[in-house]
Amino acid sequence: MKYIFEQVNVFSSTKLDGNPLAVVIGADNLTEEQMTKFAKWTNLSETVFLLKPTIPDANYRVRIFTTEGELPFAGHPTLGSCFVWQQTYGQSLEKTIQECGVGLVTIKKVNNRLAFKAPPLIRSGKIEESEKLNVFKALGVTSDDVVDSSWLDNGPGWLGIELKSVDKLLGIKPNYSQLNGYNIGLCAIYPEGYEKQLEVRVFCCSIADEDPVTGSFNAGAAQWLIPQGKLPRQYIAGQGQCTLRDGLVYVTADEEGIWIGGDVVNCISGTVEL
Repeated sequence: MKYIFEQVNVFSSTKLDGNPLAVVIGADNLTEEQMTKFAKWTNLSETVFLLKPTIPDANYRVRIFTTEGELPFAGHPTLGSCFVWQQTYGQSLEKTIQECGVGLVTIKKVNNRLAFKAPPLIRSGKIEESEKLNVFKALGVTSDDVVDSSWLDNGPGWLGIELKSVDKLLGIKPNYSQLNGYNIGLCAIYPEGYEKQLEVRVFCCSIADEDPVTGSFNAGAAQWLIPQGKLPRQYIAGQGQCTLRDGLVYVTADEEGIWIGGDVVNCISGTVEL
C-alpha cells in the first residue's frame, strides 16, 4: 500500500542543517513490525507515523521510532510531525494537540515558529554518586569540569550534565562502550555577548551516536536551568557543531509553561510503498 511520505528538517531554516525526520502520513493500517522495520530502513534518528487520534482533545496521534525501537516522546519529531500534519491537511490552528506515548502535547506558534510545550519530567533530581562518577570518567571529565548534574527524563531518559566551559563541551569524545544504556545530554552556558546562551550535545549511547539537535533534552534542560536563574526566560540554544550541523533551538517561558521552538523546512516529498 502506498502512503504519503515527507522528509523534513527540524531546528534549522537551512535544508541540510538541523535534524532530519521521516514522516509517514495516514499510517493507521501499518503494524508495529512494519513501523519498526521502516524506521530501521530510513536509518534516521527518528521516523514518525501520523495516525488518527484516540483521545477526543487530540488533533492527531503520532508514533515515534528510532532505529532501536519506539519512544514515548521526542522533540524534533513533535515539531516536524505537526508541521507535516498542518501542511497536509491545510490546518493553521492557534494551538495543535498531539497525542503520543506520554499523553497530550500542545504545540503553538511562538515568534512565528512552531514550539511544543515541555512535558512534565518523569524523573528528575540528583544522580547517585558512584553512577555519576562512572559517567564522568567515560566522558573524560572530572568533577572540576562540572557545574551540576540531574536526571531530566521526559521520555527518552536523559541524564543531564552542565559543564563549566563551552570549549570543554565541544571537545568531549565519549567512550560509548562504557556508557551503553544511557542517554546523556550535556550543556554549557555561553559568556555574555554571544547570540546563543547555551550550547548542547546529546549522546544516544545504546547506538553509539551523537544526536544532531534534540528537542526533548533541550526541554528538560530549560526546565532545569531557567528556574535556577541560570538562563533567561527567553534564550537560544545551539546544537550540532560536532555533527557538522548548525541547529538552533528557541526557548521561551511564559505563564503557560516552557516552549521549545524551531524552524522546519521540507526536503523530500513523495510516496512510500509499505
